[in-house]
Amino acid sequence: MASDFRLKEQLPELTEQIVSTYTSDDSINHLGHCPLPSYTAVVDILLDLKDILYPGYKRHTNLHAGNIRYHVGGLIDSLHDQLTTQIARALRHEHRVLQNHKDCETDIDFEAKGQAMAIEMLKRIVKLREMLATDVQAAHDGDPACQTTDEVVFCYPGFEAITVYRIAHELVQLDVPFIPRMMTEWAHKETGIDIHPGATIGEYFFIDHGTGVVIGETCHIGKHVKLYQGVTLGALSFPTDADGQLIRGQKRHPTIEDDVVVYANATILGGRTVIGRESVIGSSVWITRTVSPGTTVVLEKPQLKVRGSDEPADELRPEVNYQI
Repeated sequence: MASDFRLKEQLPELTEQIVSTYTSDDSINHLGHCPLPSYTAVVDILLDLKDILYPGYKRHTNLHAGNIRYHVGGLIDSLHDQLTTQIARALRHEHRVLQNHKDCETDIDFEAKGQAMAIEMLKRIVKLREMLATDVQAAHDGDPACQTTDEVVFCYPGFEAITVYRIAHELVQLDVPFIPRMMTEWAHKETGIDIHPGATIGEYFFIDHGTGVVIGETCHIGKHVKLYQGVTLGALSFPTDADGQLIRGQKRHPTIEDDVVVYANATILGGRTVIGRESVIGSSVWITRTVSPGTTVVLEKPQLKVRGSDEPADELRPEVNYQI
């Protein structure tokens, strides 16, 4: 059947109805001449940074000593421009929100501020590579299924999420607004791993399997920590003020000290909760208070019911290693 072109006569009216909802007090439109940071540009920045952090692995191959300087130089030049523009947009938007005004014009030179922050971010790439090299090694050493460190860089979603987190965390430390969260939420979408860029995470960090891991903004995680899928490091509650508004800026998420392993689907909550060094947190436990160093926390043995089997239901074979 052919389309009825007469129905298209409704489209101008539908357009007017939609546009009429774009009011000045509408919280889900951004109209005017002050552009927000570009989502696609921020993703491009991440991809370019990963090309520098891991040359030869991602988008560009066949790199060698004869062309690597040219390749990196071109990326650095492009990143300078992209970061300057996007950071300036984020700073301008934050200023407008904090000052509660709509005017885009101001005496503040946000481009100059953005360029200074962009240069400082680029200076941190060497430190980032050193830190991420420890995360690669942690994944290789912590997973018997991993044959080479190349496999970690190519294949591991946990390492992908950690990479984006470490980039975004550097921007948080530089007081860049908005963009760090855009980065980590892109990684969340890509990997199923949600790491807030404000969290503090030490070296040799490994997330195995990864799907469903949540790490809150005020988490402090030490060195040589290993998490499995489904782990939540979250807030116990959200304190409010006398007007019922959330109180921000307090430590809401737990501290995980060095050399801790947290197994699948464990939930650890609260800003005062500390998991002491060298502890092991078993699967599916719920923890809301501090655990002393060197402690193992596990659920009591479950009671299973198996129909149609002569084997006792509550006896798991001890010779089997049930670790994933």
